Amino acid sequence: MPAPEPANLKEKVRRLPHGPGVYLMKDRLGRILYVGKAKDLKKRVSSYFQPSRGQTLHPKIRALVGAIHDFDVLEVKSEPEALLLESRLIKEWKPKYNTDFTDDKRFPMVRLDENSPIPRFQIVRFRKDDRARYFGPFPHAGLLRQTLSELRRRFGVCLADAAPVEIRSGVYRLYDDVRSEIYGFANELTPGEYRARLESAVVFLEGKSRETLRELEAEMAAAAEREEFERAAALRDLVFALRKTLTRTRKFVRDPMVAGSPREAVLRLGEALGLERPPEAIECFDISHISGSFVVASMVRFAGGAPDKANYRRYKIRTFIGNDDYRAMTEVVGRRYRRLAAEDRPFPDLVVIDGGAGQVAAALKAFLAQDLQPPPLIGLAKRRETILFSDGRPDLNLPAHDPALRLLQRLRDEAHRFANTFNADLRSRRIRESVLDDFPGLGPVRRRLLLEHFGSIERLRAASRTALAEVPGLGPKTAARLHAFLRREPESTA
Repeated sequence: MPAPEPANLKEKVRRLPHGPGVYLMKDRLGRILYVGKAKDLKKRVSSYFQPSRGQTLHPKIRALVGAIHDFDVLEVKSEPEALLLESRLIKEWKPKYNTDFTDDKRFPMVRLDENSPIPRFQIVRFRKDDRARYFGPFPHAGLLRQTLSELRRRFGVCLADAAPVEIRSGVYRLYDDVRSEIYGFANELTPGEYRARLESAVVFLEGKSRETLRELEAEMAAAAEREEFERAAALRDLVFALRKTLTRTRKFVRDPMVAGSPREAVLRLGEALGLERPPEAIECFDISHISGSFVVASMVRFAGGAPDKANYRRYKIRTFIGNDDYRAMTEVVGRRYRRLAAEDRPFPDLVVIDGGAGQVAAALKAFLAQDLQPPPLIGLAKRRETILFSDGRPDLNLPAHDPALRLLQRLRDEAHRFANTFNADLRSRRIRESVLDDFPGLGPVRRRLLLEHFGSIERLRAASRTALAEVPGLGPKTAARLHAFLRREPESTA
């Protein structure tokens, strides 16, 4: 079926759901122009096609609307999930009309050139590939300056206004004015003596960075709870940038999702859940929707409290078409453990379901329907991070910093990430292949033959007229038209 003409987009909009999700605007060749999130997909997407708004739009938005030939949507379970998926897709596809979420150069950072005999702490806006050490970004320049002043006062290190000079072999003078008396530290010293000051200052600065990150994460969570999703999105992007740059500045960063060692978390989880033995092997399932048309699922496995990626699995739903999380959960859990039982392989020590009572019941049903003895089975309901038991025990809420809860959160988030990756991979494949929908006179059978013959849309684009004509049922005339179609440049939107 050919892709819809612009005049028919309103009809497609009318069929959209009133729910949260992400929408992808595409040009005539099926390429992503823009990725956006929505609290209500139908209302948000329909706003692009209202004639009365045309003259009030920013020129860049008018150009985008003029270039839209089709769109797709990805339904999700919540608005925070839409924010996360939007961010991931923008980073992956880098659409022309989106602002790059990964750009953290707007915020001030601290540069430290450790190759200098007397390194100084400097505030900069841009990161260079110069082997210097960078801290940040920091969201408030004024507070950052106060922090650097505190560094100088506490530890006697130099900031950008200092100009150390070597007064004799191996001895440097930090200041040549009254500041040496004001700051109260020895003004003449060797690089080795200065290094001791520097290391203490670095530890302090990194602690301030981590404190800033914790504050931003708390503010982001509070904004999402208040349903201030635009604010939460902005904070999410800053948290991402801060995490990224903090990782660059340290040789080792402890995973914030698991306090202490993985072993400690496993032991604590076994204790918290009342298990007979620590859950050395844990498997977690998540269900993910794709554009409201079908669902996919993921299963991730942790061994000893750490990801066991060789044993991750992903599933397409086989037994039905549509969106039914419970049926999907029953199917994939049944497939997983029916296979393990048939191969006489051990079940995990714990099964975790991303979801509440309904999802847990659906997973338990999969075991009972096949007369399999289930291992310990729990659900993790995201809103209050409530642990639900399949054996009828009361729900459990652990403290936010409990290593057991953080291990479960890490497991759940990894299952969700893996499901979304599968989701995006399938969506990318569909988008790349949809370019053939735009070529008139090419039915589903010949589209399938073309893709099977060349293996990918990229190899199809690179094929010659002669190679195209070799596909059964295509013919030289159609091959020539298709060859020209695949090589044409998209219409300008400037």
